[in-house]
Amino acid sequence: MPLVVEAEVLGGYPRSERVRKTLRRFEEKAEEGFVDVARTVWEDTLLVVGAQLGAGLTTVVDPVIDWHDPLRPFAEAWRNVAVDGLLRWFDNNFFYRIPVFTDMPDPKKLVTPPRVIQLKKVLPKFARLKIVLPGPVTFAKLSKNMTGRSLEELAAEIAAILAREVEKAAEAGAAVVQVDEPFLADVDATPDDAELAAELASRILGAASAKGAATRLAIPYNVPEPQVYEKLLSVKADYIVLSMADNPAKALQLLQAKGLGGHGLGAGIVQARDIYPDSYEKARETLDKAVEATGAEKLLVTTSAWLDLIPLNYAIEKTRIVATIAERYRAEKQ
Repeated sequence: MPLVVEAEVLGGYPRSERVRKTLRRFEEKAEEGFVDVARTVWEDTLLVVGAQLGAGLTTVVDPVIDWHDPLRPFAEAWRNVAVDGLLRWFDNNFFYRIPVFTDMPDPKKLVTPPRVIQLKKVLPKFARLKIVLPGPVTFAKLSKNMTGRSLEELAAEIAAILAREVEKAAEAGAAVVQVDEPFLADVDATPDDAELAAELASRILGAASAKGAATRLAIPYNVPEPQVYEKLLSVKADYIVLSMADNPAKALQLLQAKGLGGHGLGAGIVQARDIYPDSYEKARETLDKAVEATGAEKLLVTTSAWLDLIPLNYAIEKTRIVATIAERYRAEKQ
């Protein structure tokens, strides 16, 4: 039976210079209006969607170029949550505003379903739309919890809200739903964190799969420790995506020792944190070893993280590289 090879970008894209300047004029100088900002963001969103389709990808991720960081759109949509000062987003050269929970979150509005409705209107019928949400454990770990409740309780409440998000998003037409838990690759992550993350991600992704959406749990930026990864294998998802470009040897060792747990092989083989072209030969060598070690029947070729860490022209080139690696590898395996 031939290996099934899929391809998609892991998450969001960077802003163009035009969008950056427009948002700065709007937010800092009050020199732009709402309509002009919305038009500029939408035009660049269409550009990035077109770049994904033009590269040959049939699964298109919402580029979320209007999001300042992955947490703030949700924090601003929930009652009892405010945003505080800036903090570095893991080991990357950009920052996020810290969500502050003064009580358990209560959604004022949904974030992703309206985006799905708008994007579905411009996508060709063959294209599948993918949305990405922050994992509840990462969300809770990166926030200030002033609720008087435990982190586990806060994460569970976040998961309940996100499950409602993806249920409505899938009903609106989202064909792929991904939950990101980058904290699980952090040195401070524990097996208990992973067990909680797997349980809560299963609730969120289960709501999506019940509506017919494909599902992924992604661990961007680094490779989790074996005792952490082992707990993640219980997650109910089609793929677990590992950042193989950041540490291929560690990722392969992990896969050889622990396997896939019945999931597809999600390979973040294209480096999202630099501008250099990724070698097909090097990617093929790593993919061959990973497929052989796990006996994978399904392979997802993707980036090691979101592409918002590099300039837009390089992000578009990385998109093409993802599609090219997947196409060449698929042809070789058939």
